[in-house]
Amino acid sequence: MANFFETLPDGWTIYLWLIIGAMIIVAVLYWIRWGAKNEQFDEDIKYVIFDEKDREKMTPAEYAKSREVINSQIESRNRFLADKAEKQK
Repeated sequence: MANFFETLPDGWTIYLWLIIGAMIIVAVLYWIRWGAKNEQFDEDIKYVIFDEKDREKMTPAEYAKSREVINSQIESRNRFLADKAEKQK
């Protein structure tokens, strides 16, 4: 195997780096697409940690937003569980 690499012309390593770089870019694009399809880029996720005990610490608008986000998360979870149950049938 070492003899094979010695017989290659000068400059062959750049092509190896280009191929590896292209594979990394394809993998990153795949994972970004996966994240977007699976609701991983939700900017309102910070509201999920709040509960009823935090109501007096929040403005009415923040509290309403937190309830809205929690309800949408519950709906998303129910959708996921329904899809999973459907696939298992």
